[in-house]
Amino acid sequence: MTVRSTPKDRGWPFVVGAPIVKSALWAVSRHTWIDGEKIPATGGCIVVFNHLSHVDPFMSAHFVHDHGRVPRYLAKSGLFKNRALAGFLTAAGQIPVERLTRSAVGAYDAAVAAVNAGECVVVYPEGTITRDPDLWPMTGKSGAARIALATRCPVIPVGQWGAQELLAPYSTRPRPFPRKHLTMKAGDPVDLSDLLDRPATASVVAEATDRIMAALTALVEEIRGEKAPAERFDPRAAGVSEIGNPKKHQQRPAAQDTASDEPTPEDMEDRQ
Repeated sequence: MTVRSTPKDRGWPFVVGAPIVKSALWAVSRHTWIDGEKIPATGGCIVVFNHLSHVDPFMSAHFVHDHGRVPRYLAKSGLFKNRALAGFLTAAGQIPVERLTRSAVGAYDAAVAAVNAGECVVVYPEGTITRDPDLWPMTGKSGAARIALATRCPVIPVGQWGAQELLAPYSTRPRPFPRKHLTMKAGDPVDLSDLLDRPATASVVAEATDRIMAALTALVEEIRGEKAPAERFDPRAAGVSEIGNPKKHQQRPAAQDTASDEPTPEDMEDRQ
């Protein structure tokens, strides 16, 4: 059920693509949308989701679109290599991110500009599909926090569960039948009010990031009816690759990291 109608000037990719994507998703899944009206009807905002599957962007777009907003994503730059797909993504207002390079600062600037222009920007603050063995939200990257602190916009957390049943993490084989049940629940805006007038130091950004991840984790706990681990999984500390299929790629433990390492794009930060 559509809770709100989207603006008429949402762009041709959404006019053409939304009915096709929604019909395909309805064919393979049932969903429960909870409290989606907490996404602001107008004005710049950030909506953050936990990340379970490569199908997540379609599901989160469905949720956001059903609640009257046109989602703008930070999308990995590899998707823009195909000229036709790049044209579609650009027309849809998506923002390319070059992972593991300093070009991430350009994505940060574009995201800030989008929020300041009144757009609804969707961010997966984990930066990739969770590496937690039980698929709990893991440690977050600082991108969403930095955008929020720079723009003073609301950050709406949305916990989700069930997408991994449709398409398991890093699998190429969807399991559409029987139809899977997906749940998404939006929470209240993350309270960052006491941080907004403070300099965006590393500690302030880390505190904002932790609050965002805590809000997401609480929503996922509610949906799953379980308690998350007391400590969030940290792929760097565990020596697990931060991008790509972790079963195929391993990285050295965090203790071996050096100051010359490139930041991940989701960090969107210059080294001090």
